[in-house]
Amino acid sequence: MNKKIGYAIALAVTLAAPFVGYPVFLMKLLCFALFACAFNLLIGFTGLLSFGHAAFFGAAGYATGNALRNWGLPFELALLAGVAAGALIGFVMGSLAIRRQGIYFSMITLALAQMVYFAGLRFTDFTGGEDGLQGVPRGKLLGMIDLHDDLTMYYVVLAIAVGGFALIMRTVHSPFGQTLKAIKENEPRAISLGYDVDKYKLMAFVLSASLTALAGATKTVVLGFETLTDVHWAMSGLVILMTLVGGMGTLVGPIIGAIIIIALENKLGDFGTFVAVHTGVEWFNTLGEAVNMVTGLIFVTCVLLFRKGIVGEIVALTGRRRSA
Repeated sequence: MNKKIGYAIALAVTLAAPFVGYPVFLMKLLCFALFACAFNLLIGFTGLLSFGHAAFFGAAGYATGNALRNWGLPFELALLAGVAAGALIGFVMGSLAIRRQGIYFSMITLALAQMVYFAGLRFTDFTGGEDGLQGVPRGKLLGMIDLHDDLTMYYVVLAIAVGGFALIMRTVHSPFGQTLKAIKENEPRAISLGYDVDKYKLMAFVLSASLTALAGATKTVVLGFETLTDVHWAMSGLVILMTLVGGMGTLVGPIIGAIIIIALENKLGDFGTFVAVHTGVEWFNTLGEAVNMVTGLIFVTCVLLFRKGIVGEIVALTGRRRSA
């Protein structure tokens, strides 16, 4: 019951948020929250550390951007094109990577993702190269509702994010999700019980890639452009950081982590200016340029003090109090 109340409060807050905050920034938060939750499905519940999720995130953005700008597809089909692109790359990458375990799995995903990055750099007719894919229109929902209005677009993005989160939650609590947890906890035992572990890993990988692609495609529609930043290995590192800070293996943790990291990237400079004005210390005006340093300090702090992430530590503390 407590969880249901919490989810209801969170939904109410998100419904009211665009009347208080900047809708485009809030939509960006929702996209990255879905991205982090999709990644957490793989690492937190299956035990597979991928360094290549940026490939699905960025490739979906390019596919959706071209579908809207150059191919003339409607909004819904453009999103499906992005998801299909991410799922296809995920299937190919996953089929190759699951043949190895541990760090070797991670390195294969990184290498394949970098191939996608260099493809984006080279095929300029499709990606725009270093200039990126600019001028992506939002189109119309169901051919009737104009999505160029930020408030309308926000609620569409919110519906997509909530739908993606609900799918992840349903997957985690399904027999399929329980099998993934068993593989994470003790893979040899899962094999001895007759499970085709590689098949389950590949299914989890493709599902995670598809949801990541949905997040990337949606972000491209919201912002109206797609760049090489989204397919660079640093984006894969960013989503890992979000998941670890929030709490790996928890449903809500990646959302909290995404909010913290994206808010820091976008608002740290404003915070520094505010502090500089009220303290008279000019150094704070340069705080926005040190966002990577601040993010790194937060990561080190979480590793040292919050080993399970923010939400993970809260859950553990609550469990200890109940048992006491």
